[in-house]
Amino acid sequence: MKIFLILPLLISCSAIEKNKNSSYKKQLSFKSKIYDEEKEFLEKHEKSRVVSSANTKEQLSSEEQENILYLPDCDGCIIGSSSAHPKEAAVQNYEIQNGEHLNLDNTYFDFPIVVNEHVEKWLSYFQGKGKGWYKRAAERAGRYAPILSDILSENGLPRDLIYLAFAESGFQNAARSWALAVGPWQFIKRTGERYGLKIGWYVDERMDPIKASLAAAKYLRDLHQKFGDWSLAMAGYNAGEGKVAKALKKYNAYDFWGIRKGRYLRQETKDYVPKIMALAIIGKNLKRFGFEREISFQKSLEYDIVPVKAETDLYQLANAMNLSFDELKKWNPELLRWQTPYWRDGYPLRVPVGMNQVFMNCCEGVSFYASDYKTLDIKKSASIPWLSKKYKVPRQVLAHLNDTGVNKHFTKGDVVKLPFKSGHNRFKGLYKDLYIKKKNPWRKKKKGLSMRQHIKMAMKKGSKISNPKSFYTVKKGDNLWNISRKTGVSIHTLIKSNLSQIKKGRVHPGQKIIIR
Repeated sequence: MKIFLILPLLISCSAIEKNKNSSYKKQLSFKSKIYDEEKEFLEKHEKSRVVSSANTKEQLSSEEQENILYLPDCDGCIIGSSSAHPKEAAVQNYEIQNGEHLNLDNTYFDFPIVVNEHVEKWLSYFQGKGKGWYKRAAERAGRYAPILSDILSENGLPRDLIYLAFAESGFQNAARSWALAVGPWQFIKRTGERYGLKIGWYVDERMDPIKASLAAAKYLRDLHQKFGDWSLAMAGYNAGEGKVAKALKKYNAYDFWGIRKGRYLRQETKDYVPKIMALAIIGKNLKRFGFEREISFQKSLEYDIVPVKAETDLYQLANAMNLSFDELKKWNPELLRWQTPYWRDGYPLRVPVGMNQVFMNCCEGVSFYASDYKTLDIKKSASIPWLSKKYKVPRQVLAHLNDTGVNKHFTKGDVVKLPFKSGHNRFKGLYKDLYIKKKNPWRKKKKGLSMRQHIKMAMKKGSKISNPKSFYTVKKGDNLWNISRKTGVSIHTLIKSNLSQIKKGRVHPGQKIIIR
């Protein structure tokens, strides 16, 4: 039986010294629950590490076994998968349906899986064009799947739902979709905040593998309670619960395969559940599909936690600990900027195992207060709302940084702090996320002709008026297209006859355009 060992904790994740800052209190008032859940989970992991390091599972009492976390035994599987033995499953186990011809070693999963043409399409893909992607994502699974699996199990959910995260992001914390869904579980902002994740200027907890997994567990539990079926819950995770509920009503269906047949769901959702099933089938039968010798799993996620003050300059701290900024950032993917948030003192910063002692020696009690900010000299006047819009920084952040109100007006000669680090390009690096826009791959772009193409076509199709007798005087708001409609003259003829005075397809009020 494999025992998953987790980090030694220096301090709990909710060790927060409350201050009188009202904004700080407001942030914690509705976010503290997920911090408490994180603390409880990590403390249980630490207890498991201590107990299991001295004992095998068989040496533990039944009470001790119930109160520690351990990964199930599943030979030839991605670490974190549910047990290959039905009797050892923590939740209900299901034997795969219609999979006899696949000759699988492991045929049990903790949510229902069926093999059909849609699943087999993805099985073929991951053994062909998608094999490289599967291998890379599976290697990352070695780092993240164990702890994600334990979080799912602690919430009474199937461990094999790690394959949903596999499908969503390939276990990449910084994954970002066209719809601006972010993190290993690909939460959109609205849903992430609904389940307790903080998403703002300083942090995006959708990229925190632990907090995001706690939120995902709640969301999946709610979806399963709503639909009573894991395939529908997965479809709801992708398309939204409202969309799936409408599809069930529209087609008078009772399962995913019933709503998949119609045209109401996008192809992405139709492929989503079969894809997860295919990922799970391969993930629990690596040898059968030729992956066992090709995958080198990354080391499981282990780290120390050190408490740092609000508004700590991470560049200064990293330098004092003899780490690079990028290394420190890698362990804390939820931190978006170069400083910790002002609203959370005692921020639980993750560092490599063993670095807690380095921190205690070099940095405990030392201030690394962020002060190296860009500044703006006000030439005429400006307000916090105007600056917020121009620099894409929340009003509250600007107000806090400049110790003023959210509607403050600045006058000539005032110097305003901006939360960008001096020397940084505010359009790149740590700030490029401010300029990412949502893109819909299904929206068809209108393919209009360029003016050069219009002229080329006009020269072929138009009739040039050689001896003009009638003219049209261009009015404000006119263009060639509405002039063509008003006068009944072909746009090709207008262009060909007035080519000398039309520049880049534009006409100007007062111009006289030949029409007859």
